[in-house]
Amino acid sequence: MRTAGAPPASPVVRGGFTLVATGDVLPHDSVIAQSREDGERSGTAYDFRPMLAGAKGVVSGADVAICHMETVYGQEKGPFSGYPAFVSPPQVARALKETGYDSCSTASNHTLDAGEPGVRRTLDAMDAAGLRHTGSARSAAEGARVNLLRAGPARVAQLSYTYATNDIPVPEGRPWTVGLIDEGRILADARAARKAGADVVAVSLHWGTEWQQEPDEQQLTLARHLTAATTGGRPDIDLILGTHNHVPQAYEKVNGTWVVYGMGDQLAGEMFNPAGEQDARGNQSSVARFTFAPPARRGQRWNVVKAEFLPQVTDLRRPFRVLVLDRAAASRPGRADLADARERIRRAVLSRGAAKDGLTMTG
Repeated sequence: MRTAGAPPASPVVRGGFTLVATGDVLPHDSVIAQSREDGERSGTAYDFRPMLAGAKGVVSGADVAICHMETVYGQEKGPFSGYPAFVSPPQVARALKETGYDSCSTASNHTLDAGEPGVRRTLDAMDAAGLRHTGSARSAAEGARVNLLRAGPARVAQLSYTYATNDIPVPEGRPWTVGLIDEGRILADARAARKAGADVVAVSLHWGTEWQQEPDEQQLTLARHLTAATTGGRPDIDLILGTHNHVPQAYEKVNGTWVVYGMGDQLAGEMFNPAGEQDARGNQSSVARFTFAPPARRGQRWNVVKAEFLPQVTDLRRPFRVLVLDRAAASRPGRADLADARERIRRAVLSRGAAKDGLTMTG
């Protein structure tokens, strides 16, 4: 399914599938206020669908689509809050599902902002919307369960981990509440996912240094180690999808595996950098789209045969809207800022030489 005006979907590979992933959904107070205004027009409380509608064509056109829900949810009618302790309206889950997402990563530095009740409310709302999730859990059994997604003829496992939880301790005796980055655990989980039947293992990592365009040493080192791990000659991990940094970061092929160091914020309010200045980069992101083809023999690796990205922004000119910046969108009269954003995102994504490995900007 394709929305009019959206960039065309990647050509279908016979027997293959397309995977789309996007960055942080981070509802600041201004984003919550916009959802309330949109809800007054639609008759739906806290309606996030209009803000995300611009991404629907790309997202719903994929065989499997992955988002990152950085914050936790409150009760149906609130109270809600933005920075620094985020508690978002649970209606976000319905909007993500109706935009076309199949699953969200939920491990972030804000996962414990509202304690275990916040985790429970978030996952309950996602379950009610039919949106899969990974990275936080309500029980040990749920934490051990492999999040397997159907993608055309393939099964994709999505795993999710975060570097920390803003100094809020993980509940004692409940390590499953949120997945923390640990190389050994990630690889053990990836191998368990493969044994559970995953053709492709995608790992969502909330990592890196905020506002830093270049990947930091943790990202570079962990990416090298994770992509080098193999079992029976087959890589344990097939794709790494990064979030957290607030700015678009590079894509890079590491040990033959695509790594997206940071997609940037897909939906966020006014963003201020460490100098206290409003910084447009905090509303810029990339949409990652990878086309996988089946192996020649059963048990071998599914290969990425097409790697693409699409520039995207949260347009803060009222009303807030997510825009995929194809050439037409970036060429709007009087909106030189959109053309500038498209070029900034392009430079960031390609800054580690991914073009030589076939990564292209679409739209």
